[in-house]
Amino acid sequence: MKYLLQDLKVRVNDKIYIKDPESSDLGKRIIEHSILMIHEIGFDKFTFKKLGEKIGSNESSVYRYFENKHKLLLYLTSWYWGWLEYQLVFATNSIPDSKNKLRKGIEIITRSVKEDTSFSHINEVLLNQIVINEYSKSYLTKEVDEENKEGYFSIYKRLVIRLTDMIKDVDSDYAYPSSLSSTIIEGAMHQHFLADHFPSLTDCNKKITPTEYFIDLVFNSIKK
Repeated sequence: MKYLLQDLKVRVNDKIYIKDPESSDLGKRIIEHSILMIHEIGFDKFTFKKLGEKIGSNESSVYRYFENKHKLLLYLTSWYWGWLEYQLVFATNSIPDSKNKLRKGIEIITRSVKEDTSFSHINEVLLNQIVINEYSKSYLTKEVDEENKEGYFSIYKRLVIRLTDMIKDVDSDYAYPSSLSSTIIEGAMHQHFLADHFPSLTDCNKKITPTEYFIDLVFNSIKK
């Protein structure tokens, strides 16, 4: 899988950016250091001015790639969901048994992320933390319906559909496959957040992983 992903390009909706950051060294530095900075100070305190100072470039150069920091967050989260989708597809494609395939799919979606050396300018571990802490800010906006029409969330929705199809393959009569699929993806982020910040509100910890919880939840919801 490592060698298959070496030439992989995660494709993000081109309406999100002005210039593809993957097309230049500066663009890749913008992505690399925006991840480092948002992880360090949080999205609310993050600005293009601070980013420009960090990378030794003018603030205006960042605006040549992204209209605003909201669009940058949309890019980062979309890239993450696209990367996770590739992990899911490669890990489950050769599994013939539908139950084992779903189990593996849940594992991929809910596990702790490890850095992928295929993308030297993107730290997937830190990006995962950004998604856990900041993803809701990308869609809890007045413009969400219009941005949805523009396809800004298409990769995330595609990931939900892939997991939905796995659930249907195990139990075609289950009445709530899409709700369960989106619950797994959103819930995994929430359980990781609770484990890090509100441990008294979750059973997930160093011994019990979100993966164990969601596998138990799913296979007790659908037929065995």
